[in-house]
Amino acid sequence: MSSHPLSPLKGLDYSVVQQCMHCGLCLPTCPTYDATHLERHSPRGRISLMRAIADDRLEVSKTFADEMYFCLGCLACMTACPAGVNYAELFEHARAEAEQSGTLSSPRRSLLRHLTLVWLFGDLRRLQVLGRAIGWWQSTGLQSLLRRSGLLRLLPRRLRELEAMTPRVEDAFSADLIPPVLPTHGTRRFRVALLTGCAQDLTFASVNRDTAEVLARNGCEVVTPPLQHCCGSLHAHNGEWSQAQALARRNIDQFPPSEFDAIITNAGGCGSHLKHYSHLLKEDPRYAVAAQAWDAKVKDIHEWLAITGIVPPPARPEAQCVTYHESCHLCHGQKIVREPRDVLRAIPGLKLVELPESSWCCGSAGIYNLTQPEMAGDLLLRKMRHIESTGASVVATGNPGCLLQLVTGCRQRGLPLRVAHPVTLLAEAYRGA
Repeated sequence: MSSHPLSPLKGLDYSVVQQCMHCGLCLPTCPTYDATHLERHSPRGRISLMRAIADDRLEVSKTFADEMYFCLGCLACMTACPAGVNYAELFEHARAEAEQSGTLSSPRRSLLRHLTLVWLFGDLRRLQVLGRAIGWWQSTGLQSLLRRSGLLRLLPRRLRELEAMTPRVEDAFSADLIPPVLPTHGTRRFRVALLTGCAQDLTFASVNRDTAEVLARNGCEVVTPPLQHCCGSLHAHNGEWSQAQALARRNIDQFPPSEFDAIITNAGGCGSHLKHYSHLLKEDPRYAVAAQAWDAKVKDIHEWLAITGIVPPPARPEAQCVTYHESCHLCHGQKIVREPRDVLRAIPGLKLVELPESSWCCGSAGIYNLTQPEMAGDLLLRKMRHIESTGASVVATGNPGCLLQLVTGCRQRGLPLRVAHPVTLLAEAYRGA
């Protein structure tokens, strides 16, 4: 991605680095600046650090690397920026710079990164094996027994916190719930591919099933290969470009863009990355053109339903009060704001109550809640208080990381709230017939 052999930031097009006007309009939108009021924790401050490195006025240090990982990457600053600064590109280059410098390297960190980014997410069959093991642990009651025993109190605090965040693995994966080709209900208007994701497949495979059913109800033949690949967003956001590029090539090979009217994703964070394969592979002579076609075909499920129109579900007698939390990368990265609300409003008997600060980050931010638990916890508390204020019985959101974070928040506060994907609520309305 970078033309400079040694430095991602120095090899970046300088117009991207110097585009920031330092006007400060991004400051009120940045969760880390809002929490600390320190300039270095703001988008403007971080860009100044990046520019100093690009200009050879600053050496990459541990302080710089820590700052880049303290950023949530929520991209709220991009929505606020009047100059159109591409912070997403700067952010990825800065983290790659931090990784390439080795300032954060340690044997333990290197091992963890290799096990997760390369070994586990490099082949999702391994992730499924791990998921089945966790699912067995949970379904047998051993996890509940351990929690009730009090033995967890003997563990260090951080390990206790991580154990409490263990996601609930569903009983079946996407391949068990969705046929490789799901025919449309009625006349076929489109042929689409469905991406089932990584964490989504383990913890929310039912959301993938619901997405396939909704697509079929709305004139789509749905192609869902049973063995898919990670989209690469986790790798790109953590400075592992070569891995991200390799995964992008695999996905393009598995889903040739010319064979589909659309390539559907239902995960806001993944979708934001999936729509930029052309940037990731722009210097690849074999894949550059195909990547451009790929970007044009990738559609978030809410976005696609806005294009095709939603077949009205039958009227349902039971009413439900729903509020909507916006995934950062869905609203700020993909600029999809109205469409999920339209999906919810299409459901008979559903009352949509607007959530205060609906686009403020919940603290999930990929693996941010694992690497920065204190800041993530503060953001989750802020989000949950706003959700409680709506009086809703259901909170909807379009990203698996947000779903998991909000489930954790409900459990911590003992709230009897349901957390669901908008497409799940729409699928249930169809099944009500």
